[in-house]
Amino acid sequence: MKIKKGDTVEVLSGNDKGKTGEVLEVMPKDEKVVVKGVNIRKKHVKPRKQGEEGGIIPVECAIHSSKVNVVCPKCGKAAKVGYIIEKDKKVRVCKKCGSKLK
Repeated sequence: MKIKKGDTVEVLSGNDKGKTGEVLEVMPKDEKVVVKGVNIRKKHVKPRKQGEEGGIIPVECAIHSSKVNVVCPKCGKAAKVGYIIEKDKKVRVCKKCGSKLK
């Protein structure tokens, strides 16, 4: 997958189209990502220990990785990710401006 944990991404389609957020978790087996503040669902939680509170809490759910694009830190736009080989290492680059991604 071209998206990594810690990347800033923009949502391309769905209810949260246009929102940006940081990637919290990447699931390459399912090709999904969890983005902070995107695809929020309500989860009903029961108190498990004495003194603990139950209730309804908001939780970020996974979305498909094809629905997000990495935001380039240099040009500030959502762009596709490309690769170049530099000294026997594969480096991710922005396809719009050509700058290296962290």
